[in-house]
Amino acid sequence: MENTNELDFTCGLSDDELTVRFREAVRIGNEIKKIKGQPIAKYDHEKNVPYIEYPDGRKEYA
Repeated sequence: MENTNELDFTCGLSDDELTVRFREAVRIGNEIKKIKGQPIAKYDHEKNVPYIEYPDGRKEYA
């Protein structure tokens, strides 16, 4: 079994770069769901509650 370090695990990317890439992947995934007319899971920071937003604009809180 090979010993791996943190750089091997993240392919040499910094934590900040991984965070940027992750957020972009989520944004693209949400855009695809909008185009397909699928609901999107979101979080309301004011109410501190997750919800599902449907293509017609309706929100269903958990």
